[in-house]
Amino acid sequence: MYHVSINNVRYLGIALVTLLVYRAHQTLKKPSSKVPGPWYSKWTSLILKYHWLSGTRSFYVQALHQEYGPVVRIAPDYVDFCDIDATKTIYSAKETFRKSAWYSDFVPVEEQNIFSTRDIDFHRRHRRLLGGPMSESSLKSMIPLVNARIELAITKMRDEMTTRGAADIYKWWIFMATDVIGELTFGDSFHMLELGKKNEYIRDIEKAALIGALFSTFPCLARVAVFLPLPIIKTAATAARNIRVYSLEYVRRYSQLLDENPDRVQQTLFTKLFQAGEEGKLTFDEIVNDSLSYILGGSDSTALSLTYLIWYVCRDPEIQTALVKELRTLPSDFTESDLRELPYLGHVIDETLRLYAAAPSGLPREVPCGGAEISGYWLNEGITVCSQAYSMHRDPKIFPDPDKFDPSRWVSPTKVMNDASMPFGKGARSCLGLHLAMIELRLATARFFIEFPDATGSTLEGMSDADMVPKIYFLIHPTGGRCLIQKSEVL
Repeated sequence: MYHVSINNVRYLGIALVTLLVYRAHQTLKKPSSKVPGPWYSKWTSLILKYHWLSGTRSFYVQALHQEYGPVVRIAPDYVDFCDIDATKTIYSAKETFRKSAWYSDFVPVEEQNIFSTRDIDFHRRHRRLLGGPMSESSLKSMIPLVNARIELAITKMRDEMTTRGAADIYKWWIFMATDVIGELTFGDSFHMLELGKKNEYIRDIEKAALIGALFSTFPCLARVAVFLPLPIIKTAATAARNIRVYSLEYVRRYSQLLDENPDRVQQTLFTKLFQAGEEGKLTFDEIVNDSLSYILGGSDSTALSLTYLIWYVCRDPEIQTALVKELRTLPSDFTESDLRELPYLGHVIDETLRLYAAAPSGLPREVPCGGAEISGYWLNEGITVCSQAYSMHRDPKIFPDPDKFDPSRWVSPTKVMNDASMPFGKGARSCLGLHLAMIELRLATARFFIEFPDATGSTLEGMSDADMVPKIYFLIHPTGGRCLIQKSEVL
């Protein structure tokens, strides 16, 4: 029988202690260990991952900034900045700080697309093809399509208020945004507004946040998820696969329409992409992957900010009265261009994007080769750095009384207010859909409050402010998954 000697146990203990001391020494030598932050963030990222999976990461990081200041270590090799100069450095148009590997894990496809790619040349090539159609001038011809979908959404809300007593505007705005991005990208909407209820497609889109949270926290899951017995893992894997299938089906459908009768197919946001595919400049898979980023990005991001805008305005009679008064100065046949001339509408939208930007989470980048000094701290190459809009937009030195919804703060915005504002990201990788989102926000807000000038929050079916408490993965979502609004005469 084999016996372990006391000496062997002693040597093993010495070896383990030596290893632990060495690892501790290496950790404490890292420049990032000198950055302020909770003691445990030097040793583990588990607390950060817990908050990420719980949808509370943005709140957790904001609390750390309030305790430790504008520069805070949130994990062993991860530093978050709430500082304008640092943000300009990290998100420079030169892309010196490249996107981190987190993006590849977050997107539920193996291949890169314009959102997830870390390849600068790939991004520039695809952005050239997609950026033109998304410019303000190019989108002008598509405004009638956007307006038609918004008007249908308003009609559906009015009908639901009549039959149900209140309308779930969160649901209807998601249907609207999904139909808009479908029609502008593929020449045909997803017809969610006509269907009027969530189907498997919408449910899979809504699971995108869960998918991203799980797979970016545990990257290996993406490869083995289908073999794991846990329901939540299988659900995420199935939804990720379905989303890819939806993109593939719509790209094939549009491609077939182009082949059959190219002269009769309308110009879309993807026309140049398909032309590049025909010329051999893009592969079919690249087109499909970019369409996936459009579907996910266009289906709920604008809808989320719209939902919080309507909800908050309906809670504040003073803001609502001022907005409705301004909207009533519009001619009956007003256009989107007329809305750009309304200052208070613009202030309400700006304040919504400050407090309820669709993507308020951190946008991780990697310190480039050779390391870099940011906000007085030297960081080694490969360290992940980021700024989150959630904190930048709540800096009390820039936005006094930062938690108050106050459109008047945008009457005469300071330079630092504009510099700190990042609801659509910053730099070369800022959101491609910025101009489309603003068109939708202006038109939808105006149409809603012209139709429902005295709308108010509903308590129907137990609806309360608790339903609207945000849960943030990458995008912001109301915890209750709904937002019921009713006409005043229903009270």
